[in-house]
Amino acid sequence: MGVLSRAVRNISRRKIRALLVIIALGFCMAIMVSIPAGVTANQESTMTLTQNLGNVITQTEATINQTLTQIECTLTPSFEGFGFAPPSSGGSGTMPQPPSGGNFTSSGPFGGGNIPGQFGGGQFGSRGSTPMNESLYYDISSIEGVAAVVPTLTVSQGTNQTIEMFGRSFTRLIVDYIIEGVALTSAVDEYPILPTNITAGRNLQAGDSGVVLISANNSAFFGAGVGDTIEILGQTFLVVGIHGSTGVEDQLTLYMNLSDAQSLTDNVGYITGLTVFAESSDAVNDVASAISELHPELTVVTSQQRLQQLEIMRTNYETALANAEATLAQTQGTAIQVTIVAVAAASLIVLFVMLYTVRERTREIGTLKAIGFSNWTVMSQFMLEGVLLSLVAGLVGIAVASFAAPTLSGLLLPTLTQQVNLGRSAAAASVSTGTATIALTPESVLMALGVAVLLGALGSLYPAWRAARTRPAEAMRYE
Repeated sequence: MGVLSRAVRNISRRKIRALLVIIALGFCMAIMVSIPAGVTANQESTMTLTQNLGNVITQTEATINQTLTQIECTLTPSFEGFGFAPPSSGGSGTMPQPPSGGNFTSSGPFGGGNIPGQFGGGQFGSRGSTPMNESLYYDISSIEGVAAVVPTLTVSQGTNQTIEMFGRSFTRLIVDYIIEGVALTSAVDEYPILPTNITAGRNLQAGDSGVVLISANNSAFFGAGVGDTIEILGQTFLVVGIHGSTGVEDQLTLYMNLSDAQSLTDNVGYITGLTVFAESSDAVNDVASAISELHPELTVVTSQQRLQQLEIMRTNYETALANAEATLAQTQGTAIQVTIVAVAAASLIVLFVMLYTVRERTREIGTLKAIGFSNWTVMSQFMLEGVLLSLVAGLVGIAVASFAAPTLSGLLLPTLTQQVNLGRSAAAASVSTGTATIALTPESVLMALGVAVLLGALGSLYPAWRAARTRPAEAMRYE
């Protein structure tokens, strides 16, 4: 009978002990396999956060620099209902004077808007989540220094989700896509109003109607490409182009003619924002001041202000990145400590088990040596038994880690969960890393098996050497 056959038979003779040893060793091996996977996942999360940070800042800054003459005007939320007449008055409304406190809230509706939560902004917020009467702002175009005024309507479409918390119910909109209605006048050909990163098809043009420009995310959501038709709120639109993101804010945004968006959402005559272009960058501040004086109910933001906001947000991002890197350093330090403990535990388990096995089988060792077995044969048999136990335990540990690695690494390692948001008022962006995706790689599996064999050999080396040095006469007298 060969050495391998005897080793397998000896292990199988003590099934309960072997099973307990394999379970203990398997748990140690599962930890050793899961820890590197967890560290790798956290490293990838940090790299993703860094890349997203750089991309969002660069893209947003470039977009703002291209629109230095641009001024964004939205209705201040506290003025919701400002200038809206009750339905019986015909709906056009006149400009009422706000009370002395500066705020005004009308009891009348803001116009159609019968889609629940459509102005809630959803996941990314909305550039103009407070609807406003379009007819009240025609006078802005007559301000000195104004080159163009483009009204827009931003509507979020998705599913309302109710959350129970602390005995209360909260409803939020899970956004599927965002409709951006833009007045497609000659201004769209002269000013950067629409996305410029067109990846397929063409951009929207002045006079377009019944067509949409969608994002890559929209394309996947609707399952449509250039030349296909999609159905939005019961109406059919032709896809003429697909745009790439110039910032995370427009990943869900599809663009169409303002009149189409107003009709589609039952908000004819209403908008959520005005994009004003000054004749030159030198005139921006004067134009912004004139708009604020003429319409104090509006929130007016210039590109220079947006750049300042961007700097603040850049600081927030860099702080988040520093926190993420600190967490990663802590993770790596913890991983080294846990791995050392797991390796030491596995080695000691093999060592003590094999020492006990040698002690238990002293008479058997004496018999083998008495019938002519060499020291090397005895030593190799016991070392092989230790290696086989560790190898089986390694396979068990890999099997456990294949589905429990996220749980084990989550319990033993700090998890990177940094999240930072930029408001849409400054070219909204969201960069986040949630729970890192942890998966085993073929390299880690092979390394784990190699470590299992090595630990088995090292752990059984001394007990095997001790067995080989046992004298037959002494062994035969052992009780």
